[in-house]
Amino acid sequence: MTRSAKAWLSYIIARLSAVAADAAIVAFSYFAAFALRLDFNEPVFGWRAVGLACITVCAVNILALASCGCYKLSWRRFSSVDVPRFILASALACVVLTLMRVFMPSVSFAHMRPPYSITAMSFFFSAALIVGARALWRLAFAGRENAASLIEREERSFDNSAAARFLAGKVVAITGAGGSIGSELSRQAVAAGAAKTLLIERCENALYEIHRALAPKADVVPVMLDAGDAARMADLFAKFKPDIVLHAAACKHVPMVELNPDEGWRNNVDATRALAEVAAKAHVRRFVLISTDKAVNPVSVMGRSKRAAEEIVMAMQGDTSFCAVRFGNVFGSSGSVVPLFREQIAKGGPVTVTHPEMRRYFMTVQEAASLVLQAASRDEHAIYTLDMGESVNILDLAESMISSAGYRPYVDIPIVFTGIRPGEKLFEELDISEKSCFRTDMAKIYITRKNML
Repeated sequence: MTRSAKAWLSYIIARLSAVAADAAIVAFSYFAAFALRLDFNEPVFGWRAVGLACITVCAVNILALASCGCYKLSWRRFSSVDVPRFILASALACVVLTLMRVFMPSVSFAHMRPPYSITAMSFFFSAALIVGARALWRLAFAGRENAASLIEREERSFDNSAAARFLAGKVVAITGAGGSIGSELSRQAVAAGAAKTLLIERCENALYEIHRALAPKADVVPVMLDAGDAARMADLFAKFKPDIVLHAAACKHVPMVELNPDEGWRNNVDATRALAEVAAKAHVRRFVLISTDKAVNPVSVMGRSKRAAEEIVMAMQGDTSFCAVRFGNVFGSSGSVVPLFREQIAKGGPVTVTHPEMRRYFMTVQEAASLVLQAASRDEHAIYTLDMGESVNILDLAESMISSAGYRPYVDIPIVFTGIRPGEKLFEELDISEKSCFRTDMAKIYITRKNML
C-alpha cells in the first residue's frame, strides 16, 4: 500500500473515530440529563424507551455536526474560531428534536423523541463536552513540533564545564556571528563568562539582531566585516587580541553554491586561508573551523570547499592550535529544509521532497554549539567529528511536520518529489566507527583518523 493510500485510510479511520467519540458524548449527555431531571429514578415509559430514543438523538446530532462541517477539521486543528460551528450544530440538533417532540406528542413515541427539558439539558451538556474534548485534544498536541519530536529522539545535554573553564575570561572572536550556529556560539560564549566577544558578521541585520540580544548582558563588540578581509581582520586582532577564534562564517547551501561556485570557493576556502594566517600571526591560542559532514567524500562544490578549508587549517603550524569540527544539519537553521517545509505547510502545500529515500543527520543548534565549544577546549590539532545519532529520513520528517501542524499528509497537504539536485547525495556520510575515528574522553566527540581525511 502506498503512503498516499495509507494516509486516506488513516483519514477515514480518524473521521469514524471522531463520529464514534461524538456519539458517545451525546449518549452520555442524554442519559445524564435524564438522571439529573428524574433524580436517578426510572421514567414512566421505562429505560428501554430512553435507550431507543438515544439512538435517534445520537443520529440527529451526528447529522447536524456533519452538515455544519465539523468533520472536515482534524481535532488537532481545532481553535476558538471553530467553536460557533459546533454550537450551531448542537443548536440545530436541539431544534430538530424539539420539533419531533411537537409533532409526536403521544407517549407511544417516547422511544423516538425525548421530552423538552431533556432536549434542552442534553444540548448544553453535549455542546460543552464536544467542544471541550476537542480543545483538550488540541492542547495536548500544542507545541509538538519541536526538534526532539521531529528527529525522533530526546534533545541531549552535555557537561560543558570544560568549555566554560576554557572560555571564561577570554577574548573570543566569532565569525558568522549572526547565523544559526554563530549566534548560538555567541550566546554560549557569553554565558560561559568570556571577557569580551567579538561578533564578526557582514550581514547588517543579522549583526544587529545578535548584538541586540547580547549587548545588555555582556561585553560584546559588533563588527560588520567580511572575515576574508585580511587587512581589516589583522587590524581587528591587533586591537582586541582574541584568544579564541570560532570560524562559523561560510556558504552552506549546496544548490546555491553549485550555482555560484566562485563565490562559494572564495568565502569557504580563500577567506578561511586568509583568516587562519591572520590568526597565526596574531598568536591566537585556538582556532576552530566549523565544518560539515558534506566534506566527507565530497561531491558538491560546497563539500569540496569545506574539505579544502579543513586541509588549510590542518596544514597550519605555529603557536596557534588549529582544529575543525564536522557535523551535519542544524535543525531549523536558516536555509535548511525545516523552515522551507514550515513555509510550504503554511501556504497549504505542496511540500517538496527531493527523493523518498533521502536521509540527513540533524542536531539542534544548542547541541551543535555545545559540542563545538567542548571540542574547542581540547588541545589536539585534529578534525573532530560529532556523533549526530541516527540519520533522519526527510520524507518522514515532512510527514511528521505536516501531522504536527494538524494536517494530514497526502490528504490536506500533498507531498511531491522533485528529484535530487546537483551536488546532493542521497545519504550523507558521518562515520564514527573505530575504523574512521578515535573516541575521546568527551561524550559524542571523536577524532577523525588521518587516513580517513
